[in-house]
Amino acid sequence: MRIDTSKRSEAPEIMDDFSLEGEILRDALDKIAGINRLLGGNKVTLQGVEYLLKIKSADNSSTDEITILDVGCGNGDMLRALADYARQKQLNFKLLGIDANQFTITHAAQLSLDYPNISYRCSDIFEEIKQDSTYDVILCTLTLHHFKDEEIITLMKGFKASSALGIVVNDLHRSKLAYYLFTGLCFIFGLNQMSKDDGLVSILRGFKKRDLQSYSRQLNFSTYILKWKWAFRYQWIIPTI
Repeated sequence: MRIDTSKRSEAPEIMDDFSLEGEILRDALDKIAGINRLLGGNKVTLQGVEYLLKIKSADNSSTDEITILDVGCGNGDMLRALADYARQKQLNFKLLGIDANQFTITHAAQLSLDYPNISYRCSDIFEEIKQDSTYDVILCTLTLHHFKDEEIITLMKGFKASSALGIVVNDLHRSKLAYYLFTGLCFIFGLNQMSKDDGLVSILRGFKKRDLQSYSRQLNFSTYILKWKWAFRYQWIIPTI
């Protein structure tokens, strides 16, 4: 089968059905989080948060509350990693995860019962960015690829308007090698068919460096950081302070 990575795919993913629920979805959410953690994905997002905190005004102390919104939070693994980091560094993080699937949100909340500074809400992100809410940092980890180009422009405009410090995007590099390597990971980690099919589509819906540079031009981002990271993903940091 010939794989074309010249343009972003618009093929749907099974998980884009926000009414989806059940054990297959729960298994997929947990396996995706586990693979992301194992391959260093959480570290990519955490590094972005650390960068934004470093450029924060010097007169802000560790006791100041830092509000962080995680868009498309999945099972909440990234938020729990942030809460653990905040505890270790004695930082005051207030963490909110949103997802459009109620089953996903319920599962994430159940896994986060020991984290009082994490809350969750089932919400449509396009409605969320219309609100007056402001967060210090907005995270988008393995979520942006679910949207079409024009939707990404709308979302990023909304994120910029709603973030006091900045935005951290961590998402997939669209690559033939990544596609073929993922098929091997599916076997190694025993991913169910939905996870396998969605994972392959996700890679084809991912990004080339030129895509993210094009979005940055359209959005008039004068300052941003764009780096390739292992395993086959891009770290896109946009300070808004």
